[in-house]
Amino acid sequence: MTDTDQLYEHFNLKADKGQAPVRVDKYISTHLEDTSRNRVQKAIAEGYVFVNGVPAKSNTVIRPLDEIRIMMPYERRGVEILPEDIPLDIVYEDEFLMVINKPAGMVVHPGHGNFSGTLVNALAFHLGRTQFEADEGDERMGMLVHRIDKDTSGLLLVAKDPVTQAALQKQFFVHSTGRIYIAVVWGNIREDEGTVEGYIGRDPNDRLRFKVVESEEYGKHAVTHYRVLKRYGFITVVECRLETGRTHQIRVHMASIGHPLFNDERYGGSQIRQGTIYTKYRQFIRNCFEICPRQALHAKTLAFDHPSSGKRMEFDSEVPEDMTELIRKWAVYTESIGDIGNDQ
Repeated sequence: MTDTDQLYEHFNLKADKGQAPVRVDKYISTHLEDTSRNRVQKAIAEGYVFVNGVPAKSNTVIRPLDEIRIMMPYERRGVEILPEDIPLDIVYEDEFLMVINKPAGMVVHPGHGNFSGTLVNALAFHLGRTQFEADEGDERMGMLVHRIDKDTSGLLLVAKDPVTQAALQKQFFVHSTGRIYIAVVWGNIREDEGTVEGYIGRDPNDRLRFKVVESEEYGKHAVTHYRVLKRYGFITVVECRLETGRTHQIRVHMASIGHPLFNDERYGGSQIRQGTIYTKYRQFIRNCFEICPRQALHAKTLAFDHPSSGKRMEFDSEVPEDMTELIRKWAVYTESIGDIGNDQ
């Protein structure tokens, strides 16, 4: 489930002057009604709890006058999942797993406002599952091994049984999988290739965003390798290879070096970042946004070791039409006005 598919409960607490030192999870669970300590611990682990503006850790101690800010997803117990006959672009399937080419705009997990029409609903139908309910502990319904954002297109891996799922998830954990994305970013990246390395954590000012943070105390280690495929002056087409797989990783990393993904509203890519402010150029950009009405990001290749045979499996998918048309439009535009890359 993505953050945009979820409702949140917000709480603000302030410790009394005479507060005795106590662990943050115990403090919150005793000060919020109908909130289990387990749920609080999970919120802390996922970066939803801040003490005096700093992300809390499991051993954070609450002291007098400390200010605690909490944002917890509503518990998803009893969410009814109905199988739906939704077409799936199945790239590969055997008795153990499936590789699916997910279109942009398709929600992966059911959640607030998206209880039908999701990839999980489609998987339930395809796998012949009857109606079932998903509780809080079953977040990867349909045996999803990893996830990609709603508005990102591309390859997604699905396991058909818990043993296969665990084996595949371990490969993601130890970074033995291969994942390459194609992205269109704002600006002319000077270097032909490079690496962005930085801890990624939640933005305390916007819980739906992530940002590069100072250390592992505030986020998770993340590494993205990029290679320039084509420059069009005001934008660059890049290939991004993930060494780690953090939420919004490519979007956050590219934005952190001043090159947000084209039309990525959450990270500043839906504004005119390069070029002039003249009317004809603004109209050209608006037309581009209409052609590709989402962040220009596609999960193009996926490689992993098959859990049963041990064989290295490699899959590739075509860049979807909205992104190819966007790139074509920029190619025509830059050709019509000459070389603009040297000034960027």
